[in-house]
Amino acid sequence: MRAYAVERLPEYMVPSAFVSLAELPLTPNGKLDQRSLPAPDFAGHMAGRAPRTEREGLLCSLFAEVLGLEQVGADDSFFELGGDSILSIQLVSRARSAGLLFSAREVFTHQSAAALATVAGATAPAAGAERQEGTGSLAATPIMHWLRELGGSWKGFNQSMAVQVPKGADPARLRTTVQAVLDHHDVLRMRAVPTADDWELSVPPRGAVSAEDALRRVPATGLDARAWEALVESEGEAARARLAPDAGVMVQFVWFDRGPQCPGRLLIVAHHLVMDGVSWRILLPDLAAAWQDTAAGGRPELAPVPTSFRRWSRLLAENAGTPARTAELPRWQELAGAADPLPGTGTPDRARDVAGTTRSLTERLPSEVTQALLTTVPAAFHAGVNDVLLSGLALAVLERRRAGYREERGTGAGGADTDTALLLDLEGHGREEIVPEADLSRTVGWFTSLHPVSIDPGPVTDDELRAPGAALGRALKRIKEQLRTLPDNGIGYGMLRHLRSDGAAALAGRPAPQIGFNYLGRFPAMAPATGSARSTADAADWAVVPGVRGPLPRDPDMSVGHALEINAMTQDLPDGPELTVTWSWPAALFDEDDIAALAAAWFRMLGALAEHAEAPDAGGYTPSDLSLAALSQDEIEDLEAELRDII
Repeated sequence: MRAYAVERLPEYMVPSAFVSLAELPLTPNGKLDQRSLPAPDFAGHMAGRAPRTEREGLLCSLFAEVLGLEQVGADDSFFELGGDSILSIQLVSRARSAGLLFSAREVFTHQSAAALATVAGATAPAAGAERQEGTGSLAATPIMHWLRELGGSWKGFNQSMAVQVPKGADPARLRTTVQAVLDHHDVLRMRAVPTADDWELSVPPRGAVSAEDALRRVPATGLDARAWEALVESEGEAARARLAPDAGVMVQFVWFDRGPQCPGRLLIVAHHLVMDGVSWRILLPDLAAAWQDTAAGGRPELAPVPTSFRRWSRLLAENAGTPARTAELPRWQELAGAADPLPGTGTPDRARDVAGTTRSLTERLPSEVTQALLTTVPAAFHAGVNDVLLSGLALAVLERRRAGYREERGTGAGGADTDTALLLDLEGHGREEIVPEADLSRTVGWFTSLHPVSIDPGPVTDDELRAPGAALGRALKRIKEQLRTLPDNGIGYGMLRHLRSDGAAALAGRPAPQIGFNYLGRFPAMAPATGSARSTADAADWAVVPGVRGPLPRDPDMSVGHALEINAMTQDLPDGPELTVTWSWPAALFDEDDIAALAAAWFRMLGALAEHAEAPDAGGYTPSDLSLAALSQDEIEDLEAELRDII
């Protein structure tokens, strides 16, 4: 059927999924009951056209591997199957290991295996000098400067992850595995000393950090769930306390040895200066590869790192001085000074509002809604997952603002009396392709970009906020276009703010947005065994073990960057993907009931967007999708309506 459609329809009209039904659901009037049609199940995705060439076949298998699908067709869109920008980097990395070379940008412009096969080249061996370029002194990146200026203690600022270790693991082999990644990824050996207005950063040569010092074995046999959780908590906090960036102690490995008959657990605690969400997707597979290579005494041979973190920091500094960055400055000045009303109970105080005073709330979105947000909704609106999530958040904040406005004034329905725009700090993965010769698909480090953005859903009435409808779709289109106007996904803001004196003078001193938002992308996860605690769930060797509570991510007296921080991620569980969102705030600024109401409103808006996307007239293109045509949104929608009438 797909091949038949491809021969007769333009590409954008070819269905992204086919669903088999015994019969079509009908209304009492005998018409098609569109609301009763099942949503496409991409987890049980039936692949379309079979690959015709060896290269197409390889790319189809890589698509399926990264997306967690059994099979992918040669013409299937990577993003309509649930891919995102972070997964595209992972795809680039795995393709490189398999001998194919293309960029993450090319994944966005050539979204199918068939299209990528036409542009992919053969990988070239990494330059011999690159290994040497990874060591020595290096320049601080914008996000490092942000941390230095934040204030308070950040010695233990970390990310952590737990993976399953094969049962009966040999201690010497595990040390060799850990040593391999410490030697291979230079930034894990970095020494970082802050000064009054800069950093002293350096990376020593391979072997300078010993696995003997970085790896700790902890006996953990015969523990019940409560004792296990207590042990992990105490050892995780001890690992955090051992981090010492000024001495080059950036990562700690804690091996929980559960005996020869039970798989162990390896808790990895890495300082945030050397680790981000994408880096875990590089480090963890490398640990597994190094372990496999050491079988029968073999020597680990990890895939090369094309561009070192040290070289990237230098390229960033060079790019910050280009005319293109200079031209961005007025736009960032305008954004940094935007209004930012947010209901709260207190005024932010950097000295008072530290990590030790924060409270948190974690909510999970049902898999059926999450699945739609990853596939159906982005496909309908030709948008990214971030566009959808941020649209829901802007609508939720607008609803809560109006509720607070009415409560304060004792009025009825709200409307034009409240601001519709939302200013927030948006985190990105930071691995933007701004320098053609840089390939960061295999580089471990803290690449995060952070920049303000104002998103405005436009005029939406209270009634339109309460139910799925075209108004929510219009809001998503507006916000998608607003995000598209930011060059290079906003990476230039940090470069101007922290790497240029004129940029610092123009942007420093302005109040930071009250909300910080970060979507970490999709992670595979294993479900817990029946009747067991999540922390003791069996997973595949070297797979992430869910529910293992690592140490606190921040030192208690570390300053808080935002009044409200929202961290979201998707876990691919056996029953489907699940969006997990953690809300964090200083206790003096918000009541938990207020945050719970905002969280509920956000999930309600996301569910409404998912429901609206199923409507026959939902979705469509926006001007950034058709840049060559120079059409306005109204003109595009008029054309789409005419096409629907013809069809």
